[in-house]
Amino acid sequence: MGRSPAFRFEGGRDGVLLVHGLGRTPDEMRLVGKGLNRAGFTVVGVQLAGHGGDEDTLLASGWKDWYASVETAAAELSGQVDRVFVAGASMGSLLALRLAAMRPEWVAGVGVYGATFRYDGWSAGWATRMAFLLPLFKRLGIGRHRRFLRWPPQGFREERLRQPFSRGVSPWPGAASGHAGDPWHALAETVELARDVRRRLPAVLAPCFIAHALDDEVASASNADLVARHVRGPVEMLLLADSSHMITIDRERRMLIERSADFFDRIAREARAPRAAV
Repeated sequence: MGRSPAFRFEGGRDGVLLVHGLGRTPDEMRLVGKGLNRAGFTVVGVQLAGHGGDEDTLLASGWKDWYASVETAAAELSGQVDRVFVAGASMGSLLALRLAAMRPEWVAGVGVYGATFRYDGWSAGWATRMAFLLPLFKRLGIGRHRRFLRWPPQGFREERLRQPFSRGVSPWPGAASGHAGDPWHALAETVELARDVRRRLPAVLAPCFIAHALDDEVASASNADLVARHVRGPVEMLLLADSSHMITIDRERRMLIERSADFFDRIAREARAPRAAV
């Protein structure tokens, strides 16, 4: 699978950093990025370390490398715009929340799309539900080239997207091809990341827009509730009734884009508004 470069769409003085999920590329966020750019934002899609290449490249990286990619991109963007918003999909939403917790001075708001703290969706078999054991397996060198296979709906409620994805063909323009499943050792890193970010959620003071598919087959909506209960910033929730896990691409992506743009724009307008003298 060829390496997919990060993208950038020039816009106004408010910027959005988009973070893709495990084993994906920035193209997972490209449609959202184009929509936010049409709404006036400067948009950057970050390329996570270890992603966009082959399996060995992914397995040579870890969650701290992935987070470093996000922090580096955020530092660059923050020097170019007045405000930075960060939004991530699936595992990428955990990295976005970590950035908000670690660098509150950079983050004006967070988009949390399909947060995956637990692999507890309806299609998760017993093996996936035992994912908490994967860090131990990795330390013991067990299952380096084993994968959790994906089963229908494979992230998509929309059939025309699902069918080509199941054949390893790109289901949307410009995206990298799908693959058979996520390697155990890469998932072990997401388990460790989830543990770290869950502890840090109370440090998230920025407003959070939390979007999740009600019928998410990978991560149930309880993951969205977990974020809403533990962050300390204001929360707005969008539950999608006609999407599966990959909400940035699936049937209701336009609603996701419109609500995200409105949420970020309200925060930016409030920040720009002159404050009354005391």
